[in-house]
Amino acid sequence: MRQNTPPDRALLTRSAAAASITVALLLVALKAWASWRTGSTAMLGSLADSTLDLLASGITLFAVWFASKPADHNHRFGHGKAEAVAAMVQVMLIAVSAAGIALRAGEHLLGGQEVEAAGEGIAVSAIAILATLGLLAWQRYVISRTRSVAIRADFAHYQSDLLLNLAVIAALVLDTVLGLSGADPVFGLLIAAWLVRSAWRAGSEAIEHLMDAEWPEDKRRRLIEVVAGHQGFSRLHDLRTRTAGDIDIAQFHIEMDPDLTVREAHDMLERVEHDLEAAFPGLELFVHIDPRGQIDDPGNTLVEANEFEKLEKRP
Repeated sequence: MRQNTPPDRALLTRSAAAASITVALLLVALKAWASWRTGSTAMLGSLADSTLDLLASGITLFAVWFASKPADHNHRFGHGKAEAVAAMVQVMLIAVSAAGIALRAGEHLLGGQEVEAAGEGIAVSAIAILATLGLLAWQRYVISRTRSVAIRADFAHYQSDLLLNLAVIAALVLDTVLGLSGADPVFGLLIAAWLVRSAWRAGSEAIEHLMDAEWPEDKRRRLIEVVAGHQGFSRLHDLRTRTAGDIDIAQFHIEMDPDLTVREAHDMLERVEHDLEAAFPGLELFVHIDPRGQIDDPGNTLVEANEFEKLEKRP
């Protein structure tokens, strides 16, 4: 059983990716000019990050388009994991960016290169902050509607861009206005460290999707509670859950009265499925019925776990 994905999902994710590309193009042009004018390591690091943003946004646009394709003969569960693959590509690009920024900052720290035309660099960073805030607002809305992994990774990256641009402004002010020599490359190193942290967080989530990690415990418990709210079921076991793109997938075994007719058992499960659809939109659900008291595959520890009993024992 599966509830259809909202028809506007593909349109929303593509619009978010297109907006990301537009903002990235604007920022690359502005920061390239500002880097040439100022010679700032922090600005150069921000330019490198925006350039990779542009490439990553292009990959994201392709990924959300591909992920929106319906299931076919060779991909029966759809193409949702393309978003997680795109997120991993973004992570690699972020790591490359961080390494380049750190190397450049180290060279400037040792060489003592001075920053020029700080006012122009500050103005460009301020424009970048405003453009990024607008993009993040739209991406946040799209994520709330679609749960897109690729857009979420892009969102995390652009969130870090806010701090990057603030760091650039701080570096230029400290270096040129307050005369704190070396502030610019130090901020460049801090930017590189922040990018590594962002890459780690985005990569961890993408890997969880690719490795079919279980739902969070509270989400699993909510599914069990929905099923437990129906009469006629004495045991729920072998519960397995995962998420592929925007699709939640759950499967479990459930014990029922062996004397029920096929139609009676079917109608009971229909009611459960209806409630689960309401609680988990877009859910792919697979349910296996066992006669009450029968335990298949006794060596399987998942089968032996009665989720109803675990629910009753929780504090």
